[in-house]
Amino acid sequence: MHIDRIVEIRSEIGAGTRGASLGVDAIKIASLKKDKDFFKTIPTIRVKDDNHLLYEPEKTRSAKWIRGLERQFKRSSKAVKKALGNDSTILVVSGDHGSAGGLIAGIKMAHPTAKLGIIWIDAHADLHTPYTTPSGNLHGMPLATALAEDNLDMQQNKPSEETKIYWEKLKLIGRIKPKLDPQNLVFLGLRDYEKEEAHLIEKHNILHWNVPQIRDMGIEEACNRSLAQLADCDLLYVSFDVDSLDPSVSQGTGTPVPDGFQPEEVIQMLRMFTSDKRTRVLEITEINPLLDSGNTMAEVAFDILWEIVDD
Repeated sequence: MHIDRIVEIRSEIGAGTRGASLGVDAIKIASLKKDKDFFKTIPTIRVKDDNHLLYEPEKTRSAKWIRGLERQFKRSSKAVKKALGNDSTILVVSGDHGSAGGLIAGIKMAHPTAKLGIIWIDAHADLHTPYTTPSGNLHGMPLATALAEDNLDMQQNKPSEETKIYWEKLKLIGRIKPKLDPQNLVFLGLRDYEKEEAHLIEKHNILHWNVPQIRDMGIEEACNRSLAQLADCDLLYVSFDVDSLDPSVSQGTGTPVPDGFQPEEVIQMLRMFTSDKRTRVLEITEINPLLDSGNTMAEVAFDILWEIVDD
């Protein structure tokens, strides 16, 4: 995969655990340790963040720091739109997964008539809304913003009127709503999600596999089926959350989940997906060096990246 530009998004206000903002620099340090100048040679856009909000009281329990995330969505969407200009292929290195909603908005802003397909390599579904979330952490909601879903069938919470207003703003970033057809979403490695998210997966018949299912059919077959599901899409966005990896690899992420992928399995998947010429955006997210031993997760993530990019 040839990378034309890198977008760095250090926002961590969507996470329930601090430290994801450091993941961007952690993977860059990992590259230097391995004597690679990858992050020095590719033009980079650095997106401003609102991480200072984490030091202020937050009373919005069903969507924590949503006002800040709305600003983050706007910044991230503009950066991604700019980076995708002239048919570029971009790498996004982000703090927590919450800003992915803005990333998706940016793709649609750059290509408003294109049909977008998303491959979500993650232990989690990230399909919660302020009406269903058990934690209030917005890194569990980015795909719901792209689908413009409230999931009121499974409502558990009563968000404040202010929260509802900002939730609508998140869904409307880029003035495109919805930005994603659920049939154009594929989950790989999904294994830790709640009944409210399962309801949406079943309601929309979203293609999803856990790790044992993928191993049983074979990674090549799983990738081929994923791409077949997305055959009608004009461009693809592949998001790799490092918590899709097994915790035996590293604990350096906010929400590690047992029974995950090994690095060589992710390399095989990403090679297949990024060899598809429709793949225009690759994201690596949720590296948290504060939860790590040394800088192991970032080093593993860089090793995976290095195996799939052009020298």
